[in-house]
Amino acid sequence: MELNPPNFDASIAADAATDRASLDQLMPGYYSELRRLAQLCLIGERPGHTLQPTALVHEAYLRLAGQHKVDWECRTQVLALAARMMRRILVNHAEARNAQKRGQGCQIELDRELDLIEGGRIDIQPLDEALNRLAALDERQARIVEMRFFGGLNVEETAAAIGISSATVKREWKSARLWLIRELESA
Repeated sequence: MELNPPNFDASIAADAATDRASLDQLMPGYYSELRRLAQLCLIGERPGHTLQPTALVHEAYLRLAGQHKVDWECRTQVLALAARMMRRILVNHAEARNAQKRGQGCQIELDRELDLIEGGRIDIQPLDEALNRLAALDERQARIVEMRFFGGLNVEETAAAIGISSATVKREWKSARLWLIRELESA
């Protein structure tokens, strides 16, 4: 009886096991930072939100564990990837909730540094849709917004994660914010 399927590639399986072992080994060091990211992502969510920071971290971990070819020792890469996954988790959660309660979008509150609109509260679904439109126009600007807003990364951390200068991040962040403000206000 054959133990492996016909298209089984042992090297791919070994790489996946190594990636998972690396993540498991490094996770305790990342946990507090991922929890901080989760808390930032959940600021301003409605009271009694069913996703708590710990649950968001655990869900992001499960998604991270499924990734291959990630340098788990590169802090900025892991945090950027976790930020993207937390964004998707929150958007999926908001979409599921809104499917049950039409007309009441989930809102998140932006902190002062990351404010995109007056009042500091925006619906997560329109923000996600606007980010998707921005990504179609300028993928790098969309990644910068995602890392800064959802990931809570500062300018230097974002620059390191993308491999560009801090000055470029500042310039692209400013441009992306202006574009997003127009998009969100016209929605």
